[in-house]
Amino acid sequence: MGRKSTKEDKNIYQQTREQLGLSRAQACEQLKYVSDSRLFRIENGETIPYPEEVYAMANTYKMPSLCNYYCANDCPLGQAYVPQVEVKELPIITLEMLAVLNRLVKEKDRLIEITVDGKISPDELSDFKRIKTELEKMSMTIDSMQMWLDNTIAAGEIDKKTFD
Repeated sequence: MGRKSTKEDKNIYQQTREQLGLSRAQACEQLKYVSDSRLFRIENGETIPYPEEVYAMANTYKMPSLCNYYCANDCPLGQAYVPQVEVKELPIITLEMLAVLNRLVKEKDRLIEITVDGKISPDELSDFKRIKTELEKMSMTIDSMQMWLDNTIAAGEIDKKTFD
């Protein structure tokens, strides 16, 4: 068995592996095509993993949120377009979603007024920006719920067939 890491600033890939109690050698055995030296370099931030390596880690570690982390932080294209989704508990996600929905219900009529003519005039811009911010919050909340569901299915707590 390998020695335990004492490194303070572990990246998410190393943290996830260690939370599962896997040594690097054990992880590599399960990951099949990722060598011990390659995983060492990934975990120490010496190299950025390939998407297929992250996908393999996400599946092996039963942690789909690693894919979102990779896209939002390590992939140059994803950094521009993919927001980092925060993994939260279901009650928190639900309360956040309801709060945003309540605010959007209040803004619904204003959004219709602003967009009915297909243009946003200068006097409508500040209201539109405020509504857009709320819509972005709703989108992130939906993504957070999807992440929770993906992680819950991966952990075997919910049968995937239920959602297919």
